[in-house]
Amino acid sequence: MPISEDVLVVGGGLAGSAAALSAAETGASVRLVSYKKSTLRFASGLVDALGYAPNGDGPIADPFEAIAELPADHPYGVVGADAVREGLALFDEVTGDAYRGGHTDANALVLTHGGTIKPTARYPARAASGLASDSRDALLVGFESLTDFDAPLAARHLSAAGVPFSVEGVTVSFPRRFRADAKLTRFSRSLDRDERADGTRVRRALAETVAPHLGSAERVGFPALLGDERADEVRAELAAELGAAVFEVPTGPPSLLGLALEDRLYEALDEAGVRISTGNPVVDYEADGGRVRAVYVDRKGQRVPYHAEQFVLATGGLVGKGIDSDRERVREPIFDCRVPHAPDRYDWFDGDAFGDHAFARFGVVPDAELRPTDEGGDARFSNLRAAGSVLGGADFAAEKSGGGVSLATGLVAGRNAGEATT
Repeated sequence: MPISEDVLVVGGGLAGSAAALSAAETGASVRLVSYKKSTLRFASGLVDALGYAPNGDGPIADPFEAIAELPADHPYGVVGADAVREGLALFDEVTGDAYRGGHTDANALVLTHGGTIKPTARYPARAASGLASDSRDALLVGFESLTDFDAPLAARHLSAAGVPFSVEGVTVSFPRRFRADAKLTRFSRSLDRDERADGTRVRRALAETVAPHLGSAERVGFPALLGDERADEVRAELAAELGAAVFEVPTGPPSLLGLALEDRLYEALDEAGVRISTGNPVVDYEADGGRVRAVYVDRKGQRVPYHAEQFVLATGGLVGKGIDSDRERVREPIFDCRVPHAPDRYDWFDGDAFGDHAFARFGVVPDAELRPTDEGGDARFSNLRAAGSVLGGADFAAEKSGGGVSLATGLVAGRNAGEATT
């Protein structure tokens, strides 16, 4: 028997989750279909609204003031600043006290594992004591077995950037010895369980290892691995032992902060009654008279149809494989929606490695309803909308706008889709 819903969302990241949640709020029945785990596990866990202008100016203090100056074809230009506020409000409702930043329109300045400062709209509570606007002296702590976070190098970069506090970095041995290829989750699990380490417990042993390096620091930053289910408890115990505030520095993949965010989102989807199907790719679609009737999921070689009244495409951009390319063209691979690009692929890039690359803005072109359009500007399908980084018109990485765009466009696309079924 064919599977059928009012709204079907293709894609399980931040945009897809926002679309599914907002569609469910309209009373529609919703299913979210995702092939692989979302890219959130590879992300920092930070949610940006707008950190830099398209011309590189910034960091931006108030993203909402800057949104009004963006080009009309930017995703924010399509949905408007109010949608950004609503998207962030939805995020705040989902994440509760696990995130900070909802008290102000202004961006926070968060330290990164590379020793840079990132303007962001929402940040995990686990990173809250590490803001660059905090004048307290800081110590950054890295571990010998984890090369992704070079604490002394990060500290030197921050000092060179002129942060308003003294910052030092140190590399120490983690109190428990693990295999050289041990994952971050092994470290976090050890701290969660407070496992034994050389006659004492690992949390106390870690504090005793760090304490001689503390100096005048009033706060201590560790890579984001201080526990999972008991992360708050781990930070509080380390802070008590050290007599200093403890924070976590967002790290690259695999990201425990990103995994924690993914868990929160999927808990909210379950509570909202959204049906979730993961592990199998959407490979094709069926349409009739300008409307999508179904998408086909490849389940071990079997093409399984998923029918719906309305569809939302939230498969990501080039990184998430929502936009694909070969030597001849750039395309959206499921519905074959138009992705504008120069015919000569050498024009997709800038000669400067850090220049203005056209490929960074590749994506489908939406109408006012977020429906992907054809070359004439008409909706390709009347019941298909797009959200997140599958949309063109913005360089999300350079602007630091990906999270806000995902939330705002996901909310609008999902709500419009849900309302169209009633």
